[in-house]
Amino acid sequence: MRFAYLGSGSKGNAAVVSSGDTHVLLDCGFRASEAERRLAVLGLQADQLSAIVVTHEHGDHIAGVDVLARRNRVPVFLTSGTFRSGRLKDGVDAQLICAHSVFAVGDLQVTPYPVPHDAREPCQYAFSDGAYKLGVLSDTGRITQHIVETLSDCDALALEFNHDTAMLAAGPYPPQLKARVGGGLGHLSNAQAAGLLQTLGAGKLQHVVLAHLSEQNNCPDLARNAAAQALDCTPDWIHIADQQKGLGWRTLKATL
Repeated sequence: MRFAYLGSGSKGNAAVVSSGDTHVLLDCGFRASEAERRLAVLGLQADQLSAIVVTHEHGDHIAGVDVLARRNRVPVFLTSGTFRSGRLKDGVDAQLICAHSVFAVGDLQVTPYPVPHDAREPCQYAFSDGAYKLGVLSDTGRITQHIVETLSDCDALALEFNHDTAMLAAGPYPPQLKARVGGGLGHLSNAQAAGLLQTLGAGKLQHVVLAHLSEQNNCPDLARNAAAQALDCTPDWIHIADQQKGLGWRTLKATL
């Protein structure tokens, strides 16, 4: 099993998880043409996608899903609440899921789980090929026990490190937006995400990826250092999913 990011941040989010001939796109916050270009950089064509799984209806996660899915006849998996947002038009093969029920896409087992975020029915996902497990967490305002339990025993983690609290407080956002981002239905701070990493522990982790970094309220070094301190590792072991460049393939494999 392997995974990569097309890009991550407030201007668009998308990742791809693959096992054999199964390729699942997680969100698509880019225009369809841009998503296709970024997939090509990773050596994939959009018509090779087995499915698109959607976390929630905010534009930086769903903007390109409708066109990409219809153009390439790819099924879209999403909660009924996200579906009711109306972001998908007629002609999309929408597969409604329960945020508490595991489902399969080809060689991948997909485990959705609910998160606290200001959307209709948001969820995040863990992926497994039967041998390895990738946990993904973004767009949540706080850590719940269910999140901790779902992300335990992962071989790789991709976690939101959205903002540094001091930078957010001193930054350019208006007070209402600062309260939203830093609130219980907003986004994880470096400290919150690092606390989750410390709770989960290094365990058998092969890869840790920091995602959804704010360009205004965070910087890569702050996020990377917070994660490294939590895991007691060197900062250069921590990867960051970049807004423009994304992140190249990371492979999960047997270790000696």
